[in-house]
Amino acid sequence: MLRNAAQRFIRFAEEECHDASPLYEFLSQKTSDDEEMLDLASSAAQSGQPMPNLFFAAVHAVLLTGTDHPLARYYPSLTSEADLPEKSWKAFRDFCEKYQEKIKSIMQTRRVQTNEIRRCAYLYPVFCHIYEKTGKPLSMIEIGTSAGLQLLWDRYAYSYGGTKVFGKTDSPVRIDSEVTGSLSLPDAPPPVAAKTGVDLNVLDVGSEEDRRWLDALIWPEHHERRALFKQASRQMQEEKVSLVEGDGVALLPKLASGMPDTTSLVIFHTHVANQMPEEVKESLLESVSELGRIREVFHVYNNISDRLLHLDAYRPGSTDHQTIGKTDGHGRWFEWTL
Repeated sequence: MLRNAAQRFIRFAEEECHDASPLYEFLSQKTSDDEEMLDLASSAAQSGQPMPNLFFAAVHAVLLTGTDHPLARYYPSLTSEADLPEKSWKAFRDFCEKYQEKIKSIMQTRRVQTNEIRRCAYLYPVFCHIYEKTGKPLSMIEIGTSAGLQLLWDRYAYSYGGTKVFGKTDSPVRIDSEVTGSLSLPDAPPPVAAKTGVDLNVLDVGSEEDRRWLDALIWPEHHERRALFKQASRQMQEEKVSLVEGDGVALLPKLASGMPDTTSLVIFHTHVANQMPEEVKESLLESVSELGRIREVFHVYNNISDRLLHLDAYRPGSTDHQTIGKTDGHGRWFEWTL
């Protein structure tokens, strides 16, 4: 069991943290070789959860409550003059030993629900593409919606390396991303008729505890992500978005039945399917396919069979599967092939 946990931390360091979070890369490498830390992380993590993400977010969450400990000096989210990550291990171990019960409690009750707003940078062109093809308003269902911030994709402004701004150009939330490929976008966002988010555990950005957890999920060095989260959270409190708590796969037919027939139904989820067992993934795909036999449905997703972004279009009598390309986990860049 510990060997498997060690491999997960090594992969996290090499594949996700390298060039993205020096602190988490270092702590992951050290954790992978420390039996006590591995035991703490693996004994508390919920089944199916990304263990390193959950473990480090739990530690971060305890720090964000204002806990006075030397570990805080290594977190750029907590100090403007963070010390070198390579010096942090002794303080990290001491912190985890001292607050292990709090860390365990968080890991056993919370889930990795990173509401990464910048992923909207690649979702926005996909939704524009769907509207261009159909000419119908969109009805949106997001599975694994967390706090629903990605459902506000039509309320954000976007920039892709040039001077032109797309989307809702006067939005206080502006998302910058780099794109590889030829991207052509309309002057205004597509019309949206309805939007609903569903999650096993819906989070509320109006709740201080939920907001702190979402903040803790953001890596310590990622100041821009944290700023976007705060801006989008304020925007969410001004919007009316339907968020439903429950099993998104099981509830999908019911949620879809409530969407207007005159719209294009868009079902989407990002970095969620990796937490689903294989049989749940299969059930999701079958459910979407069933819906596509009676109405026009578009399924936008990643992490079902690979990490690429996909667009499946279902119409009665026809199905079209397209691969859009690679995307950065935090939306900093993406490939565009449509």
